[in-house]
Amino acid sequence: MPLSMVPEGSEVVIVGFKGGARFVQKLADMGFVPGTRVKVIRNQRGGPMIVLLREGRLAIGRGVAMKVEVEGL
Repeated sequence: MPLSMVPEGSEVVIVGFKGGARFVQKLADMGFVPGTRVKVIRNQRGGPMIVLLREGRLAIGRGVAMKVEVEGL
């Protein structure tokens, strides 16, 4: 399922991406790599998603979140 569909407070694991090599590299540079746990802090209709990735919080746009494939723990 896409990261954008994960409810607030849930933890998931990144399993893959829908995008080209440059997009995947950009995400990897931010720490989004398959096998990494992500906790959704904020996922509301308006504005970016806020996720806890390792020990830092990141804000990502909804378009990016739609291309990050995750599965529940």
